[in-house]
Parts: sequence; C-alpha cells; structure tokens
Amino acid sequence: MTPADPSPTAPNRQLNRRGFLVLGAGATAAFGLAACSSGGSAAAPAKIGPSSPLVGRAEAARRAANAPVRQVELTAQAGELDLGQAKVATWSFGQLPGQEIRLKRGEVLRAKVNNRLPQPTTIHWHGLALRNDMDGVPDLTQPAIAAGKDFTYEFAAPEAGTFWFHPHVGTQLDRGLYGPLVIEDPADGRDYDTELVVVLDDWIDGTGTDPDAVLANLKKNGMVMGGGQSSSMPDMPGMGSGSGMPPMSGMGGMPQSATLGGDAGDVTYPYFLANGTRSVAPTSVKAKPGQRIRLRLINAAGDTAFRVGVPGVPMRITHTDGFPASAPGNAATVLLGMGERVDAVITVPSSGVPILALAEGKGGYAQVLVHAGGSTASAVNDAAAEQLKTAKVLTVADFSAAPQVSLKDKTPDVTHDLKLAGPGAKYDWTINGKPYNPNDGLPVRKGQRVRLRFVNETDMYHPMHLHGHTFQVRTPKAAGPRKDTVLVLPRRTVEVDFDADNPGQWLTHCHNVYHGEAGMMTVVSYVE
Repeated sequence: MTPADPSPTAPNRQLNRRGFLVLGAGATAAFGLAACSSGGSAAAPAKIGPSSPLVGRAEAARRAANAPVRQVELTAQAGELDLGQAKVATWSFGQLPGQEIRLKRGEVLRAKVNNRLPQPTTIHWHGLALRNDMDGVPDLTQPAIAAGKDFTYEFAAPEAGTFWFHPHVGTQLDRGLYGPLVIEDPADGRDYDTELVVVLDDWIDGTGTDPDAVLANLKKNGMVMGGGQSSSMPDMPGMGSGSGMPPMSGMGGMPQSATLGGDAGDVTYPYFLANGTRSVAPTSVKAKPGQRIRLRLINAAGDTAFRVGVPGVPMRITHTDGFPASAPGNAATVLLGMGERVDAVITVPSSGVPILALAEGKGGYAQVLVHAGGSTASAVNDAAAEQLKTAKVLTVADFSAAPQVSLKDKTPDVTHDLKLAGPGAKYDWTINGKPYNPNDGLPVRKGQRVRLRFVNETDMYHPMHLHGHTFQVRTPKAAGPRKDTVLVLPRRTVEVDFDADNPGQWLTHCHNVYHGEAGMMTVVSYVE
C-alpha cells in the first residue's frame, strides 16, 4: 500500500538487511526476555485474561440462544501430498488446502481438532472477532494441543466474510496446515452468480528442507535461505525456481519489488500454489460465458506477497479482509500481503481464462483455470504473467470502507506506537526494541477508541495482523478500508483505529511467519 506518511528515521538505525547478511554474526537473538510495553509500571493494572468472566459475557452477547451449531472435525497429520507433478511429505489436515469450513453469520462453529503431529499445535481463526479463549495462541490464550491429544473450539461467528484458519505454533503455518473459512451473509449472491475460493501459498516443505530448518538457518547463519535467488521463469520443472531442487543458502542478494518498496522476501520457494497445486498442473473450474464469479482470494503464504489478476478481465473489488469496500474503478491486478484477503467479482468472457497470482518480486506464479463453455484455458501463461507485472496494481491505499462498516469519527482515547525493527545480527526482529513476550503488551481498556501506529524502521515490508478485532486504516481518504491485516512498507508509518470491544489478550504481529517467530509480535492487552 501507499502509507499515509513516512516514518521518522530511527535514532540508532538498525543494520540494513544486506549489511546484516554480510556480517552474519554479532548480537544473539533474545527471546522471552521482555516485550514492548506502553509506559508500564510496577503497579500495572490487572489483565483481563482468556478465562475472565468478561470474555464469556462478550461471547454471550454475540451468541443467540437458538443459534445453529455447525460441527466439523479436523485432523492435523503427517503424510504425502501431490502438489501437481511434485509429491512432498508434509503436515496438513489431510488435503491441501484443508477442507473448506462454511457457515452463516450468527451460527456457532464447533470444531474438534485432533493432533496427530509430532509437535503441539493450535488453530487460529484468522480475522474473526471471536472469544479470546478460542483464538489459538499458545501461552497467551490457551495451552497448545499436545501431540496425540484433541481440543474442541467453539464460538459464535459474528461477522460475514472471507477468513481462514492456520496454526500459531512455530513455523507450522508454512507447511500445509491451513484452510478457508467462509461466513455467509444473507445478502450474498445478489450481485454475482457463483463463488470461487482461491487460496495462495508459497511452498518449501518436503523439497529437501522444511520451515523449521529454514528458520534455524536464518537464525544461525544470518543468511537468507536460497539467498533470494529467484527465476524470471514461471514454476516449471527443471527451470529456475520450479526445478524442485532444494534451495541453497547464502547465494547472493534478495529479490526486489518496487511495489513492496524493496526486498520481496527472505526465503526462496521452489513452488507457488493456488488451491494446492503448482502452475504446471493447475486446478480447473467450469463456468459459462457472462457468468459473474465472486472470487474469494486468500494469501496463506509464509513469506510471499501475490499480485492477482485475470488477463483481459477487470475485477470489481467488493471486500477487504471480509468487510465491504470499494475501489476507484475496476482493477487489473490487486496486491495481497500474507494474511490478507480480497473479494472481487469478475464476468467470465467467451473463452477460458486463467486467474494468475504472481509472486511479487520473486518471478514465479500460481494459477487457477476457468473454462468457459466449450473452451479451455491453457496452463501456459508466461506472456500473460509478464503483462500483469506492468499493469496497474491496486493496494490498500486505493480502497475505501463501505459506509455501513466505517467507524464513527472519534478522537482516540489511547495511541500506541509499534516500532518495527530488524533484522539483528542473528535474524531477530522486534517491536519497540524487544522480542515477543506473552506476559507484556500494550494496555487498553474496554470501550476505548485505540490507535495503533505501525512505524516501520526496517528495509522490508511487514503485513501486520491484529487478532480479535478489525481496524480502519487511516488514509488521506475520508474512510480507509476495514481490515485486520495491513502492509507497512519500508521506512513508512501506517495508522489504524479500532474500538476495544472484545476483552482479552490479543496478539498483534508480522504475518511473515519467519519475522513473527523471530520476535516481531506483541500483545494488545485489555486491563481492568
């Protein structure tokens, strides 16, 4: 996005990323020592934890006495998956993406999770303003689900929209443990004929390494796994990033993106996926010419932003992170950072077309093919992908919230700065100079209007996500979009406002899984 205003220069500027990578030694990462706090004192007010009666009361207010209960069962397990001409050993919910969960606004989700992994796990229900004790953050909202055990999540679904679910333990997000969650609105379908959910991902697990090894390498050596080497070719067997060979360490500079303001990522991925398959063997759907399709686009990647477009077909943006929104005219392409969602309506042309998702700055792409009538769409779309690279791309700064979901104008009762810094010499990323500690945080009180100022003092973009709430992005426009995840570009500041109406302890963090696990997380902490 184009942020509202530049951030101030840090008095003691962090090592730039390339300087850090060359240095490769120095201060060690410090975890669990302390987290950012907003003027804390020895006599800190009592926290409202996940077991507080206030959390139960908030849930009771959301849940109708006769609300239907939708029951699902998910089993996290190890096994082999076929990504399309490439089989990998990984962890998943039995398929990729995991089974779609779909319910109606106001219904109750009861999800039993069976953990058959060799590690503890959880599920975070990304984007939902749900009860705090069901948010899936270990050591903050619940104990992790031990290997061989199970846990049942149950909560009311108060808002309609496009959401998703994934673990919040270590780097498990960067395996196959994710799936779409759609909460339907009674008004859905009035301006379109059918829906297509597209889940995007970058893939490295089972290709000669795994996400845990990637993070360990980053922390141990201060090097980018794969050295940022990327191919200008699409995901093709034996060619560049699609070779299927495991990435190598310490091979050079990182991929760049003008749209993202610099470095496009820390990890080189051999594959990019749409709905669980590579571009060489894409998922296909049948449609009719003239049919209006609502695309529900979800970026489930660990380290990759995607530029999404349909060659020759304009997209009408309807929602950002589940909330109604609009953009000035139709979009040729739209940018999704990790964790973000966008809904858009397209009209199917007379011939088949691909839905392309370009790995921004990394050179590869994923796709889903739409076959129209008797025509088919080709899986070979290199030229179209190149054209989309130069098409106008819409970002958060181009969107406005619909009037019915805009926050009322109000002066914030409390403002918290979150200074994003890193990487340190051992790949430590921090907020307000400290790594994540679940016992510290940013105090807020129920009923307050809260402003968060994400001040990016680094040379890389960060998709910042807030649990349990949606915020309104402050832009030069009167009403920025309602979201729960927002891109903060290098050396820029983004301000967001939200109403503190959901008590508990809520994580806010960078949705680059490696940045988050290296310390770029803190807590929005409700206090008495």
